[in-house]
Amino acid sequence: VSCVCRARSLVKRKQAHSVHEVQAECCLSTIDTSAHGTMSGAPDADMVEVDVQDSPAPPPSSGMSSGLKAFLSGGAGGMSLVFVGHPLDTIKVKLQLDTTNKYKGIADCAKQIVSQGGVRGLYRGMLAPLVGVTPIFAIYFWGFEQGKSLMDSTWGAGTSKTTAGLMLAGGFSAIPGTLVVVPGERIKVLMQSGREGGPVGILKHVARTEGIARGLYKGTGLTLLRDIPGSMAYYGAYEIIKKSLTPAGQDISPGIVVLSGGMAGACNWLVATPADVLKSRFQTAEPGRYPGGLRQVFSELVKAEGPKALFKGLGPAMLRAVPANAACFLGMEYTKKLLNYLFP
Repeated sequence: VSCVCRARSLVKRKQAHSVHEVQAECCLSTIDTSAHGTMSGAPDADMVEVDVQDSPAPPPSSGMSSGLKAFLSGGAGGMSLVFVGHPLDTIKVKLQLDTTNKYKGIADCAKQIVSQGGVRGLYRGMLAPLVGVTPIFAIYFWGFEQGKSLMDSTWGAGTSKTTAGLMLAGGFSAIPGTLVVVPGERIKVLMQSGREGGPVGILKHVARTEGIARGLYKGTGLTLLRDIPGSMAYYGAYEIIKKSLTPAGQDISPGIVVLSGGMAGACNWLVATPADVLKSRFQTAEPGRYPGGLRQVFSELVKAEGPKALFKGLGPAMLRAVPANAACFLGMEYTKKLLNYLFP
């Protein structure tokens, strides 16, 4: 016997204890009616048709999607990273561009920078990444969330929680991120290499002499070569370490965020440094210096300086990665927590 019960009005009238009681009563009423030959007739006047639902009503929308929360919290994390990590990033680039063995190591490089330009010399070129860091990191973290959604929609719910799913989602984040990061990276490495004129002056000069696409986006392929595998290691390491250290059902602690973020940064640079060295050489070269592109940069570097040159700057990159990315994920996690509190 088919029985469609509409319950809210009927519950009020019958004072039933549950929806199931209403459903049973309606069904009995329908069966009784059919016994008298009126099953296909009009419904009882006391019955109002409303769909029975056992599940609670969905919570009201907060007006802020998970993607937007990831975007905002990622921007906050990126700003934290730049403030903590830029001095060591400057040292890293100086070492990568050193073809005459001017610097004896990290400490000597830092000493020479400070002696020539003071402590401000360590922060040279910070304005470009700082101005662009909110959209850069916001888009990377937003891209990671979109990558996880893509994993779930393509290969089934829960895929984004697997190791492979997390790493693929991390690699996906580099694709939209690169569109924003390349111009700022080009200006940053030119300033760190000693180019004069400030970020605005360098931006105008590059755009005027080399063009937007060929100038500001010079090194896009090498940036993708660096950031896709680097981001796979970065997000994958963070999520895996964080989950392995956090007891089930408990909130993540600041100490675990710091440890997981620091290790994620270290994993990223272990993977990304060779491509980063090639990118720095290519982006600081004069126009037309490397007509053969990546292959020429790689072959000339290895021939002149040996395979170890591909890992130039790894020391300061690793020293920077731990505190800077610990700060990044700490800023990201607690900004997200604040947003979840304000917009549950």
